[in-house]
Amino acid sequence: MSAPTTPDLLALDRAAQDLLFRAARTANTFTDEPVTDAEVAAIHDLIRYGPTAYNGQPLRVLLLRSTAARARLLPYLSSNNRAKTASAPLVAVLAADVDFHERLPELYPHRPQARDWLTDRATRVEQARFSATLQIGYLLVGVRAAGLAAGPMAGFDAAGVTREFFPDGRHEALLVMNVGRPDPDSWRERLPRLDTEDVVRTL
Repeated sequence: MSAPTTPDLLALDRAAQDLLFRAARTANTFTDEPVTDAEVAAIHDLIRYGPTAYNGQPLRVLLLRSTAARARLLPYLSSNNRAKTASAPLVAVLAADVDFHERLPELYPHRPQARDWLTDRATRVEQARFSATLQIGYLLVGVRAAGLAAGPMAGFDAAGVTREFFPDGRHEALLVMNVGRPDPDSWRERLPRLDTEDVVRTL
């Protein structure tokens, strides 16, 4: 008997696998259909269960819906990212709350001393960036689970966006992400992916 194919070894059915990964694409253009607040809430309700250090959940999401808010963002984007961001149904600035430790008595109650472990700002910022980056990965998959597509962008002035939208010094911008229903006619052929033997080693 031959070994089962990879999809047969996964708990998710094939349609769900395709929705989240195989058929999903990074989107640069979208249809005009809006992304609602209810959809955003449903995505967050799903992805908030992903693990983070100390259960700290430092990701913060700023939604830019208005033309005025987009206009404040666009100067900080690379020139290649401005037009698609101006026209996307929804734009999110993804940031890390570097004072996330203040919520640890609520979020990590079995270790009431955890807040005091992170009084050093440099250590706390490192933890916030790490866990918020994990949460961004969960968010990308959550967007796909809602039948939407994401266009994450690192081509921007993070320090400038932080100053513009988070002047309190509590948040650091990590990523800008466009969200909407993708326009499949604009997709290019999928780029190659590494095989398991290129990625996984066993000792």
